[in-house]
Amino acid sequence: MFYNALQLAHVLSVIVWIGGMVFAHFFLRPAAQSLEPPLRVRLMHDVLQRFLAAVSVAVVVVLGSGLWMIGRVAKQTVQAGGNFAMPLDWTIMATLGLAMMAIFGHIRFALFKRLQRAVAASDWPAGGKALGSIRSWVGVNLALGVVIVVVTVLL
Repeated sequence: MFYNALQLAHVLSVIVWIGGMVFAHFFLRPAAQSLEPPLRVRLMHDVLQRFLAAVSVAVVVVLGSGLWMIGRVAKQTVQAGGNFAMPLDWTIMATLGLAMMAIFGHIRFALFKRLQRAVAASDWPAGGKALGSIRSWVGVNLALGVVIVVVTVLL
């Protein structure tokens, strides 16, 4: 039962993360383009502040649940006298997931800080530049997330 609860928490956290990126990248950002720069940059800042906080929690849940589930299977395999070898799909999921977490860290702790400084200074061109960088890295993370889902479902 606990393993199933961890899987559920893992999947729900991934849904929040990937679903949020899809929403922001394909729906919110294009709709916000019609706003004047001060409104657009401030709106995106406020949305990203909330989203990045939620993803911070999701990252902790994904990492913790993923490590616990791998460790549990490895322990059970060794206790049963076998040799644990992580399946290829798990290896790909873990590797790309760690890359996504590193990219998220860059977005959250470097790029978003630039956006915060720009908004605080009402420097809309700098805010637009920061948003452009965030958009690019979110696109990379979204692509990695989709690859993880495809690999997990198809392998």
